[in-house]
Amino acid sequence: MRNLFAFLTRHNHWFVFLALEVISVILLFQYNSYQASVWFSSANEVAGKVYEANSWVETFFSLRQVNKELTQRNLELEQQMVAMQELLTRAKHDSTDVARTQKQALEGFKLYPARVVSNSLDKKDNFITIDKGWADGVKKDMGVACGSGVVGVVYLVSRNYSVVIPILNSHSNISCMIKGRGYFGYLHWNGGDPGIAYVDDVPRHARFKLGMNVVTSGYSSIFPPGVLVGKILHVFNSPNGLSYRLQVKLATDFGRLRDVCVIDNAGMEERLEMMRAVQDSLKVKRE
Repeated sequence: MRNLFAFLTRHNHWFVFLALEVISVILLFQYNSYQASVWFSSANEVAGKVYEANSWVETFFSLRQVNKELTQRNLELEQQMVAMQELLTRAKHDSTDVARTQKQALEGFKLYPARVVSNSLDKKDNFITIDKGWADGVKKDMGVACGSGVVGVVYLVSRNYSVVIPILNSHSNISCMIKGRGYFGYLHWNGGDPGIAYVDDVPRHARFKLGMNVVTSGYSSIFPPGVLVGKILHVFNSPNGLSYRLQVKLATDFGRLRDVCVIDNAGMEERLEMMRAVQDSLKVKRE
């Protein structure tokens, strides 16, 4: 013990120097937005490498279950595609219309496959890190989905990694609608159960049933219309009594999320910009 005190006394100036350095660095990054952003991007790059290595280990032990789920999902999609082709052929009496319709539905969409290297579920503001960045074509505000449904929106991009704000984040705000009904609202997560979220501002005159699917509305440049969000579990009145609040069982299992796709919806963004330009010109004419 005496030797320890002697050592601390003899080298106390080094400890004071290190303490001052730590305090100065904290103050620098906390009160300067530019330095903070540079630090966050660099730290995200390093952390991404660590998370990626850890993710590879976890993925190796879960490949059997993942392959089983993918096989089942592909079979379901093939059955749905065959049924859709039969219905469209009967309605149009022309098989070429089926191929044309499918081609048109995919126009303007690019999908960038990515792997989740970091994910959290137990915080108020959860984040996901994926192994694709601006070098792969990923940009901020692109939508992210998986084979089951919506995941979130790209928030921050570095060269090889991106941070995603998932549905399980208090800042997430995704425009949704009730499939087949057209009534829309905004998806929010209030913490707690990672499998439950809420759609607010659904109009009081809306007609729907429990168990109906909730999908993306397509009213933004982030997600195309029709991407599955979840199913309606329960209906509440809003606090002011002017609208409904829907409790939704999310289609995406965030606890087992591994592979995702980033959606580059450039075509829809161009159409929305054109619509906004038309609205602005109409406002000018009225004034």
